Amino acid sequence: MFLPTTPEELRTLKWDALDIILVSGDSYIDSPYIGVALIGKILLNAGYRVGVIAQPDVNSPADITRLGEPRLFWGVTGGSVDSMVANYTASKKKRRSDDFTPGGENNRRPDRALLAYTNLIKRHFKSQRPIVLGGIEASLRRIAHYDYWDDRIRASILIDSKADYLLYGMAERSILELAAALSEGKDPNQIRGLCRARREVPEGYLVLPSLESVRQDKLAFIQMFHTFYQNNDPLNAVGLAQGHGNRYLVQNPPAFYPTQKEMDDIYNLDFERDLHPYYRQQGPVKALETIRFSIPTHRGCYGECNFCAIAVHEGRTVRWRSEESILEEAKKITRLPGFKGNILDVGGPTANMYGFECVKKTAQGSCQKNRCLYPEVCPVLKVDHSRQTRLLRRLRQLPGVRKVFVASGIRYDLILNDSEHGREYLQEVVDFHLSGQMKVAPEHSEDHVLRRMGKPGADKLTAFKQLFEDANRKSGKQQFLTYYLIAAYPGCGEEEMHALKRFVSRELNIQPEQVQIFTPTPSTYASLMYYTEMDPFTKRPIFVEKNLTRKERQKSILTGPGTKALLKKRHE
Repeated sequence: MFLPTTPEELRTLKWDALDIILVSGDSYIDSPYIGVALIGKILLNAGYRVGVIAQPDVNSPADITRLGEPRLFWGVTGGSVDSMVANYTASKKKRRSDDFTPGGENNRRPDRALLAYTNLIKRHFKSQRPIVLGGIEASLRRIAHYDYWDDRIRASILIDSKADYLLYGMAERSILELAAALSEGKDPNQIRGLCRARREVPEGYLVLPSLESVRQDKLAFIQMFHTFYQNNDPLNAVGLAQGHGNRYLVQNPPAFYPTQKEMDDIYNLDFERDLHPYYRQQGPVKALETIRFSIPTHRGCYGECNFCAIAVHEGRTVRWRSEESILEEAKKITRLPGFKGNILDVGGPTANMYGFECVKKTAQGSCQKNRCLYPEVCPVLKVDHSRQTRLLRRLRQLPGVRKVFVASGIRYDLILNDSEHGREYLQEVVDFHLSGQMKVAPEHSEDHVLRRMGKPGADKLTAFKQLFEDANRKSGKQQFLTYYLIAAYPGCGEEEMHALKRFVSRELNIQPEQVQIFTPTPSTYASLMYYTEMDPFTKRPIFVEKNLTRKERQKSILTGPGTKALLKKRHE
């Protein structure tokens, strides 16, 4: 069933009131890929009456009041993407389209959605049931953070919005514990994965440099971020507190990750995999085209790219579903209206991290100083693609399935590192699971830029390219690699972009198309570099391009006619 979003649905269900109302910056797609749907179905399964208000008009009471006031709490999220990232390009221009809005026009998601929705609720409900923030916008803005659009350090979104609680990370366990505590009249303040404001620091919590100090001192901001980043693993993290004026933002240790059975149970819940009829009449939602016939297989990422926020939201430990759970979901998809035999994606944040993890990390938590994949793949991480290869083979043998695509990005250094099963996996993907191209993300070619990205060297990319071409020749196919590249990253100037242009022309023989200007997003090391203009690991100054015109010029160096001329000369 869909979670109700209209009074008529409440009457049909014979519900006189709701326990929880979830408010989202996305339209309501009932899919395991959508946080509001996932959290809503978990709460529904636990016996709570849950409703959804998607993309409410912040200038009118009509949307936010139509379901009444919840008995327990409001759950507020900006949606699947931080609202400022959703609304603005790296050049700070307003985006015209929104893949999560009916009709595709970017006219329904307010800037700083968590602030806007919290204010909307407080404006129209004076008794004020607790407001709980969640989702990626809340996770990444839960402590003092650099905001690119304001070009300053902003306070914790919890303090800024005056909401009551914030749940960070994926929050399945935390939301159930919070709902139970509020329902039973118990104190929720000790729940793992929860943030709240307090007048004092709880015993045993680490005190971070205050909001006021990190605004004045960039070295203090670096120190703060290191401590914050290192305390994100539920097995070894401690609680944190950060002064904001006369109060503290208090972050409890992270919630423990769900077990494989718990993950299987979550994804086995009843999802419609469709846009709610109330919003469907307003127009199609583009995101549904991709996610309706796709299967999430795992969570988390130990790649730890410095520009990526997955580490502080989903975590650095990969957790995966059982093969049987994934196969059962595929069988459900084959029975959906409109299914034509193609499963459009099987994967996670990185497709080929399914099925293996570091045994030391799963027992003791993430390493404080070392990373799993940078500068080289850690020998303790036993890379093994055999489980994913077997899963793909089993999926494509299901009745009604014609093709299973691996559309999520591939980490090519993992394939190179897996001497026993890496080539077999690559051949399997090339033979059966591509739509003509494979996505990889080298991002750059120059060593000092790659070092600040936390990405492998260009030699690994060229080695993988050779393996990919060999696999295609063996398969008798003409398929291609799609390369994602970044311009204007901290440490990158026009000289580095010219060097990247020469590399892609001579070594990759391409005219780049997937090139983006670096966007500093909250709670990433790359944004720390951008704001401080320092390497946070050495404290040495680095060049950071902040002029919008020159950022565009860096991108044009790679995408402009000069690259085409180099390619033409090479062919001649």
